[in-house]
Amino acid sequence: MKKPFFYLSIAIFALAGCWSVGPDYKAPEVRAPAHGLPDAGLPSVSNKLVRSTSSQRTEITTNELASWWTVFHDDQLTGLIEDAFRSNLTLRASLTRVRQSRAKLAAARGRWEPTLDLGGSYSRFRTSGNGRSGVRVTQGDFLGEFDAKWEIDIFGGTRRSVEAAERDLEAEVAGVDQVWVSLAAEVAADYIELRTVQDRLQVARDNLKVQQETLDILASRNKAGIGDDLAVQQAKYNVETTRATIPVLLVEEEAYINSLAILTGREPGALHQMLRGAKSHPLIEPRKLVGIDAELLRRRPDVRKAERSLAAQCARIGVAKADLYPRFFLNGSIGLESIESSKFFKADSLFWNFGPSFSWKIFSGNSVRAGIEIQNALYDAAAAEYELILLNAQKEIRDALTAYGQGFHRYEALSKAVEAAQAAVNISQDLYRNGLRDFNNVLDAQRSLLSLQEALTISEGNIGVFLIKLYKALGGGWASWESNEGDVPSHARKEPESWQTIKPLLQ
Repeated sequence: MKKPFFYLSIAIFALAGCWSVGPDYKAPEVRAPAHGLPDAGLPSVSNKLVRSTSSQRTEITTNELASWWTVFHDDQLTGLIEDAFRSNLTLRASLTRVRQSRAKLAAARGRWEPTLDLGGSYSRFRTSGNGRSGVRVTQGDFLGEFDAKWEIDIFGGTRRSVEAAERDLEAEVAGVDQVWVSLAAEVAADYIELRTVQDRLQVARDNLKVQQETLDILASRNKAGIGDDLAVQQAKYNVETTRATIPVLLVEEEAYINSLAILTGREPGALHQMLRGAKSHPLIEPRKLVGIDAELLRRRPDVRKAERSLAAQCARIGVAKADLYPRFFLNGSIGLESIESSKFFKADSLFWNFGPSFSWKIFSGNSVRAGIEIQNALYDAAAAEYELILLNAQKEIRDALTAYGQGFHRYEALSKAVEAAQAAVNISQDLYRNGLRDFNNVLDAQRSLLSLQEALTISEGNIGVFLIKLYKALGGGWASWESNEGDVPSHARKEPESWQTIKPLLQ
């Protein structure tokens, strides 16, 4: 080997890995919201909603967020969420995207390794007797060789490419967490809505029973000649109006049960035996929640995904800038060549070559600099998207917290209205029986009672849904993870059994 080539090769190796072109990424700082949380002023209510007689001023902890559905104290709800984590098809689709990103990362890292190609050929040819040599020769040529090429990443283009692939992988893992959060919230919300519909069905049936008893009494009195036909007909249409609400509610019940079946990876109809029929509504304690830790915002899966995507885009700027500089390679080949097969493996058939090379886009019609500008613009767009996601996160938290707190005020007011409506029904019935009021007063009171009882039941369910939205806004239900390569999500407090099914898909 000639000394100049040797020295040049040593110099290339020495320069490799010295620096990487392009900006070094610095994660944006996430601050706690400058404005305090809205004070919903939770009332000190004492009814079936609460387990204590006074509201609590508390903060939501990380452990609580990891498995927030346990605050409903409903084993059936917990079981459905675990089933969804285990079998939901949307979650499985997001896991395949993680596998794709892992493969892309492996491909990017492969650029660090030298390429080695094996080739071989046999050709038979004949020279022209009328050509320059004047000799007509027929012979064959046997050739076999290894070709090797290794790009020495002096300016860090490959390192930036690997960095971008690593950040993309981390963004996809955060995407799995995001699906995890949405899935838990959707299952819980559908479950609460289902139980609310079933409670409404029970309210309608209870009122129908009372109204039917009233109709029977009026019909009996009318038959005995001490009543009037108008009151009977009024009571009858009141009964049928209430009866007409039941089919609508049964349609809603069917829809929610089928939705829960799909979310848990089952066929529609598979959960009917388990979920049909009234069940006591999950109990919720009123809490006056205070403070949003900046760490909670940063750990939201959509925030982490946006931040990791921003980091990946920063690395792509370096990939584009590397095209401004030359690329250096180490090349070599070794093989055997012979015109006679019997001499193919002889020492004289050996040939080889080795040496460095480089290529440099000296003129590219400004396409390289345009490519850099494209990546810079994409970075600015990703930074703006990240800021927007942070602002929306704060909005979701404030909206959900306000709705949660005000939901208790609405429930308290409706509770008092139901009590008054029930008293009005009793008074109107007494007045009618004593001949002091006509039956219209009874009808109006019964209709008001039914309407208010249904509104109260819906309000109770809404409080649970608002709390679910609050946990979702805080990024609750996802599994904490570290960004080291190879790590996968795991619950901050306790890794659920269902994750054992999912984890192999990320390997």
